[in-house]
Amino acid sequence: MSNDQLVADLADRARKASKTLITAGYSKRQGALLAIADALEANMNEILAANDLDIQRGKANGLNSSLLDRLALSPERIKDIASGARQVAALDDPLGIVLRQRTLSNGLKLTQVTVPFGVIGMVYEARPNVTVDAAVILLMSGNAALLRGSSSAQASNEVLVKVMRGALEAGEISSEVIQLIPSSDRDTTRALLHARGKVDLVIPRGSADLIRMVVDDSTVPTIETGAGVCHVYIDKDADFAKALPIVINSKTHRPSVCNAAETLLVHREIASEFLPIVLKELNQSGVILHCDQASLEVASSLSIPATLASEENWSTEYGVLEMNVAVVPDLDSAATHILKYGTNHTEAIVTQSSQSAERFIALADCAAVMVNASTRFTDGQEMGFGAEIGISNQKLHARGPMGLEQMTTTTWIVRGDGQIRK
Repeated sequence: MSNDQLVADLADRARKASKTLITAGYSKRQGALLAIADALEANMNEILAANDLDIQRGKANGLNSSLLDRLALSPERIKDIASGARQVAALDDPLGIVLRQRTLSNGLKLTQVTVPFGVIGMVYEARPNVTVDAAVILLMSGNAALLRGSSSAQASNEVLVKVMRGALEAGEISSEVIQLIPSSDRDTTRALLHARGKVDLVIPRGSADLIRMVVDDSTVPTIETGAGVCHVYIDKDADFAKALPIVINSKTHRPSVCNAAETLLVHREIASEFLPIVLKELNQSGVILHCDQASLEVASSLSIPATLASEENWSTEYGVLEMNVAVVPDLDSAATHILKYGTNHTEAIVTQSSQSAERFIALADCAAVMVNASTRFTDGQEMGFGAEIGISNQKLHARGPMGLEQMTTTTWIVRGDGQIRK
């Protein structure tokens, strides 16, 4: 069987099974997610064993530390994934919400309501948690999940899908609503991207290269998630007691993820006071520093290792403990730097000035703006959406963390009493 036929067959099975989601109703979809959460915890040892195979294979194949971190599961991470599924189950039903309704002069009654997309394909790298996050969000929003993970997480993904499908078998929702596309052949990705008419939407999640490939090559409509070259700007009116932990948390809490900060911008008026403090703390946290001339001079005076940042550094999403540092004349200069090098993901300002905060918000063209908070909060679970299917940097349909509401479209229902158009 060709890869095109394979993907088409999986999509057909998923679409047929999705009818059981639509007719099951809210409470049964909730029950399915709770069953999945319980099954993940009950089968933790099997999941961890499969993940260890992927980790060992990844190390043998030379995966870098960032990808290995994204790939790794632990008992705590599995519990967090299960907790995310339970949080999604507790959210309001995203389907059947009346957005608009009106009665026309001819008596026709119009209602616009939320409905599922249908069959949604996910293309993602390394992170096996996405296998579960995507599946539970899509199921709860009435969509079938067509999952294409990376070969690096093949064993983990296979077990996770087996566990989730097993959890569905006791209920009325068909286990076929979750389909895993084989990752051993790269051409299956191309087949998914070209399955127009079989797949309603494709969402990529991963590196900038993966996302660009999907967006450029797909004939199926896409929602573009984006890379995260995120910035923290320390304003002249910043409270240093807040600024220092925000910078450290934004960079070091989990550097491999897209909402980790890659560049620190410091207002010139407070640079002489703040830079020695923050550079020492970053260095002690193991962060490799790439500095502009002004911050490099401060680092050198303190014998802190640093290199002069190149043009490439400013636009790099490191995903590891590396960070750029620059001194800027003012807030507008920080915004100009962010506009040039950022990826419209998450930008943060630390300031006690409400005027500066509002100006930064107005100038920051991005999915999420943090005021006196870490960039790490751009996250579906942290924002109360439960798990997320990705963070969209684009401006059409969805922007920011994508949860249940973003996985729906709308239908117009027109109710009449025999009217015909004249």
